[in-house]
Amino acid sequence: QVQLVESGVGLVQAGGSLRLSCAASGSIFSFNVMGWYRQAPGKERELVAHIFSSGITNYADSVKGRFTISRDNTKNTMYLQMNSLKPEDTAVYYCNILNGVRRYWGQGTQVTVSS
Repeated sequence: QVQLVESGVGLVQAGGSLRLSCAASGSIFSFNVMGWYRQAPGKERELVAHIFSSGITNYADSVKGRFTISRDNTKNTMYLQMNSLKPEDTAVYYCNILNGVRRYWGQGTQVTVSS
């Protein structure tokens, strides 16, 4: 079993920055994939970025160049640095880990970007 705890609820103006954190605990395999997803009102949940335990990353086109995903494997913690935020980035952001064959989700954290 794996637990994910997110932090970094934020309200920011367009052009501003926020950093989200996700701490994982429990039985975590050395090889895993962690990621951030988001869901805006009335829309489906979408991938924002993910990062392998090796450090390889992948980003959605909509956030490339603005968001940076990183992780500290010694702390089993993942981060999402969000810069140049836009109103369309407003969503609930979910932390996710693919651990072996099982996927776990965090509780979600609201990010609101005002224009």
